[in-house]
Amino acid sequence: MPISIPQAIQEFLVYLKFQKRYSQHTVLSYENDLSAFSTFTDSTFGSLAVIDVKPAIVRTWLASLKDGGMESKSINRKISALRSFFKFLLREEHITVSPMGTIVAPKVSKRLPQFVEKSDINTLFDYVEFPDDWQGKTDRLLMQLLYQTGMRRAELVSLKENHIDTARKTLKVLGKGNKERIIPVGEALLRDIHDYIKAKKQKFEIVESEVLLVNEKGKKLNPRYVYASVNKYLALVTTIDKKSPHVLRHTFATHLMNNGADLNAVKELLGHSSLAATQIYTHNTIEKLKDIHKKAHPKA
Repeated sequence: MPISIPQAIQEFLVYLKFQKRYSQHTVLSYENDLSAFSTFTDSTFGSLAVIDVKPAIVRTWLASLKDGGMESKSINRKISALRSFFKFLLREEHITVSPMGTIVAPKVSKRLPQFVEKSDINTLFDYVEFPDDWQGKTDRLLMQLLYQTGMRRAELVSLKENHIDTARKTLKVLGKGNKERIIPVGEALLRDIHDYIKAKKQKFEIVESEVLLVNEKGKKLNPRYVYASVNKYLALVTTIDKKSPHVLRHTFATHLMNNGADLNAVKELLGHSSLAATQIYTHNTIEKLKDIHKKAHPKA
């Protein structure tokens, strides 16, 4: 018996959670995109079984998103979610043909990732005063970790004390898809981490979990708190449009590339699955070289 779109979505989400072991954030993202599609089909075409979904129905939904002002990048994410969804349904033999076969994703204009200039980063850590309280200590360390390791916000809030290897001067990060990667860290950052751990033991009798960074109540940091903290301190030193944890990740990668780091090494440090995702940082490096050439060469 053909199953409905909502039933199929629930089956797919269970697969993502328990077999693919995707993070809660990733599963929720799929759920939001697919639920939006389900709501549209239900209101426009009535209750449909997945076998009734044709390319024309998908195109109608995508056209409505575009007419509503949604950017191509966001539309492409929804297309990607639908592709994965119908691929799963094919494998489970709920459908015989995927309606996504003839769907063409809209082109996305490439925008260079924004980053913080090195002089501004130096100002942040050398001259900006962080309050001498627990929040100030936590804010300073989280800013250092994001910039010096390039880790994602989700990776930061989940970073555990036992992931710090003092002897090897490395830390272990659990990235997307539960993939582990090892990132080298400097002695100064290691000292700051150990000072923080020592202060944490003195301040709190009990902490919520084994995570490194905690709030004033000894609980794991909320991702929204991390965003607000980064936004607050970056606003003191830079005028770039975006002031988010991911901008510090871009800054980490761009500064490495500008100082001659190997592209493959940067790929491994960032935890990218393909080199294509890392190559965007070469464009920032090229733009910097153009700027240097323009300023320094008499015939530029």
